[in-house]
Amino acid sequence: VVTRDDVEESLKAVFQLVKDKEQLLQDLRSQIEETKKKISEKQRERDYWLEYKNVGSKIHAEMISSLEKDTVEVKCELERTEGYYREALKVVKEENQKLFDRHMQLLSEAALKKAVGYLDKNCRREIEENEWLKEEVKIYRKEESDLKASVQLLEEENTSLVAKLIDIKLQHLGV
Repeated sequence: VVTRDDVEESLKAVFQLVKDKEQLLQDLRSQIEETKKKISEKQRERDYWLEYKNVGSKIHAEMISSLEKDTVEVKCELERTEGYYREALKVVKEENQKLFDRHMQLLSEAALKKAVGYLDKNCRREIEENEWLKEEVKIYRKEESDLKASVQLLEEENTSLVAKLIDIKLQHLGV
């Protein structure tokens, strides 16, 4: 004998089973949609890379080759510029040395003329032995060393300026 409660329980079980299967079916449909989206996305990615393989990689290879040639040209230009500035620095140092030597010679001559101009023949001998003359010599020697130091500083400054100029030239060449 089947009672009403048995039928209701059986119907509830069937209803729950149908409901579970519908939920499972809905879950499967959503998974199918997600899978289709992933497949579509992967397909677009695959198409992109195929196009890159066929077209883009050749363009990039040409660009790389061109950039490598430009790099070689810039290096050659840098070497030429560096040699030019090295020679210019050498010329400036030589010119500074000549100017310094000439200036020292003029100072020595002027000091000698000034000292001799005030003296007669008898006093010249006394002055040569005089301590004052020795002090003047010390002063001129000090001036000479000061001038040498200032020339050295000027040469270092010139070197620094030439280095900066080379760096700026490199930056312009890099651009």
